[in-house]
Amino acid sequence: MKLAFVGKGGSGKTTLASLFARHAVAEGHRVMAMDADINQHLGAALGLDPADAASHPVLADHLHDLKTHLRGTNPLIPENGAMLKTTPPGPGSRLLTVDDDNPVFSRAFSDVGGVRFAATGGFDTDDLGVSCYHSKVGAVELILNHMIDAPEDFVVVDMVAGAEAFASGMFTRFDRTYLVCEPTLRSVGVFEQYRSYAADYDVRIAVVGNKVEDEADADFLREHVGENLVAVMGRSGYVKAAERGRVGPIADLEPDNLAAVERVRGLALETPKDWTKFTAQAHEFHARAAKSWGDEKTGFDLSTQIVTDYVLGPHLLD
Repeated sequence: MKLAFVGKGGSGKTTLASLFARHAVAEGHRVMAMDADINQHLGAALGLDPADAASHPVLADHLHDLKTHLRGTNPLIPENGAMLKTTPPGPGSRLLTVDDDNPVFSRAFSDVGGVRFAATGGFDTDDLGVSCYHSKVGAVELILNHMIDAPEDFVVVDMVAGAEAFASGMFTRFDRTYLVCEPTLRSVGVFEQYRSYAADYDVRIAVVGNKVEDEADADFLREHVGENLVAVMGRSGYVKAAERGRVGPIADLEPDNLAAVERVRGLALETPKDWTKFTAQAHEFHARAAKSWGDEKTGFDLSTQIVTDYVLGPHLLD
């Protein structure tokens, strides 16, 4: 299952993404986690030493090699220059799995407590005034577009904050989107905005309340998000210690909070996969990108890369 963790900056989405990933590993799942936020903190939240997290390889540095690997022998993609972040796979493309063994993954991913982790790379001083952060996230979008994940595998993505996720079609690349929401008007406002933007794309959104101190906080969230609220997390000494660099075993998380993370896992397992929708939306956003800027930039008619009857799914691994 492909899962996005989104929310207002500071809401705790990175914390929830890391807790979910570590809990899923403890429950026996294969888990891949990618940090696609402009503030790169997921590695440290998973348990990487901050210095190691800061020097960790980044996907943005391997985008060329990733494109070379993924296009394989697909005749519709003659060169890397004809490949956008939205480019869908077709006959001859190489597909990915959560435990895939390929040169790019071996260089960009590492094992962090059983989680297969990669970061996109943060926004640095060389990018100021000349670069868009969303171009770095292109590696994650390409991976998601070519990923054949089993129902009990988890691909966890810590997304950019708030509505910035809608700067590309990546918001449609997930089986379930978890919006982490504090009991504040500003935070539920992000939920309303996200739900509004995603309304036409059958995006499955579930809300996880965070920093919920009492029943009044929980009632506030129920009033504003209704049945979308699937779990609530209280204030946590375990999380506070982790934010100070002491990441303990996931089993030490407070019982009520661990139960909330388990409800998030349970909902993910109940979510049906829809490969037809996933493929159709990939084709839609690639056609949009090609028409609006891709064709002109690359000099290719990129719409020809769309093979309508090439539907992604586990049958292609056979």
